[in-house]
Amino acid sequence: MKRKVIIMGAAGRDFHNFNIYFRDNEQYEVVAFTATQIPNIDNRKYPSQLAGKLYSKGIPIHPESELENLIKTNNVNMVVFAYSDVSHEYVMHKSALVNACGADFMLMGTKTSQLGSKKPVVSICAVRTGCGKSQTTRRVTNILKEMGKKVVVIRHPMPYGNLVEQRVQRFATYGDLDKNKCTIEEREEYEPHIVNNTVVYAGVDYEAILREAEKEADIIIWDGGNNDISFYKTDLQITVVDPHRAGQELKYYAGEINLRLADVIVINKIDSADDSDIIIVRENIQNINPKAIVIDAASPISVDKPEVIKGKRVLVVEDGPTLTHGGMKYGAGVVAAKKFGCSELVDPRPYTSGTITQVFKKYPETGMLLPAMGYSPKQVKDLEETINKTDCDSVIIATPIDLNKIINIDKPTVKVKYELQEIGYPDLMDVIKNFVKSLK
Repeated sequence: MKRKVIIMGAAGRDFHNFNIYFRDNEQYEVVAFTATQIPNIDNRKYPSQLAGKLYSKGIPIHPESELENLIKTNNVNMVVFAYSDVSHEYVMHKSALVNACGADFMLMGTKTSQLGSKKPVVSICAVRTGCGKSQTTRRVTNILKEMGKKVVVIRHPMPYGNLVEQRVQRFATYGDLDKNKCTIEEREEYEPHIVNNTVVYAGVDYEAILREAEKEADIIIWDGGNNDISFYKTDLQITVVDPHRAGQELKYYAGEINLRLADVIVINKIDSADDSDIIIVRENIQNINPKAIVIDAASPISVDKPEVIKGKRVLVVEDGPTLTHGGMKYGAGVVAAKKFGCSELVDPRPYTSGTITQVFKKYPETGMLLPAMGYSPKQVKDLEETINKTDCDSVIIATPIDLNKIINIDKPTVKVKYELQEIGYPDLMDVIKNFVKSLK
C-alpha cells in the first residue's frame, strides 16, 4: 500500500521536496499540497508536466486552512512540512494538529532534500528573513569575479505564476524580468544580480536549473530565500545573523539549521545594533557552532538625493517580506529617514487601497511602514494607489529595486542603497581566497 502524503508549503521548498524525493517514488502518493504565506498560490494545481508519470492529472493545491479536513477525507498517512521563517513553536503546533489527526509529521533533512553539483557550491543563507543575504551574496560574487571565476547565482524559488513556464528561468537582462512577468518580490531578488552583471537562475525544477547553471559557471552561488536551507550540497556555507533580532537565531525554522551548518557566520548590522544584543548573538554562536569562522559586518546606507528627505514629511516604503515574514519593526528606510533628517514619518494606513489594506490587517505589527508588496498586477496597482494617496512630501524607497521602474509615483522619491562592509579580520576576502585554494 502506498503511503498517502500531503506537503505543506508556500510555492517553493514544497515543490522542490516533491521533485527530488516523491515525484517518481512509487511508495508514496502525494494527494495534495497546501499553501500559505503568499497570496494567490492556492486553489491551483501542480501541473502534470512537472509532476511526473505517477500524476497524470497533476496535484491539487489547497489553502492550508483545509489541512485537517484533507488529512481525514484522504486518509493521509504523513504530512511533510516544507516552508520557512516560522517559529519553532509554530512548527510544533502544526505537528500537534497533524498528529492529532492520526498522521505522521515529517521535516526533511539535508540528505533527502539536497542535490549534488558537478561544480563547487557556495551557499548563502540566514537565520531570519532580512538579515542581509542579498548584499552578502553580491559581496561574495564580486570577490570571486575579481579572482577570475565565472559565477552563476541560483536563487531560492518564487514561482507564483505559470509553473510550467517557470520550470527553468534564466535572468541576465532587464528584458528577462519583463518577459517572465516578474512580481515585485521576484524583481527585488533578481534585479540586483542583473545590475551586477551576474546571471541568475530560478524556477521550479531545481535539478534542471542546476544542470543549466553548471554549463556556464566555475562556481555556483546559492542565494537563499527567507531562512530556508540550501537546495544543494554545499562546499562552503555562509550564514548571516542579525543582532537586531538577537536570540531568534535559535527560535526559528529553518534558521537554526543554517546556524548549525555554517562554515562562516556573518554578524551583520553591527553598526546599528546594541552591544548587549551583539553579545547575545556571539554567545549563541559559541554554544551552537564554535568551529565556525565569525565575521563582523555592517550594512551602511546611502541615498542618491538627501535633500528629498531633509526637513520633509516622508513615506517609507520598505522591503515587503522583511516586514511581514521577517517581522522586522523597521528597515533601511527608517534608518535613512532619521540619518538624513526627515521632519516626520507619515503613516500610510489611512490611505491604503484594496489588497494593501488586507496586508495591514494580516500583519498589523507592520505599523506605519509601507511594505512593497506586489505578488500580482492588482497588488502592484494597489501599492501605486496607496503611495500616491498618502499625504506626504516625498517617498523613501528602501526596497532592493527602484519602484519607479514599475509604478508611477507622483511625489519626489529617494532610493536607499546598502552594501555589506566587513569590519576587521577575518573578512570574506580571506575566506573566499582560502576556499578557492582548497579546490585546487
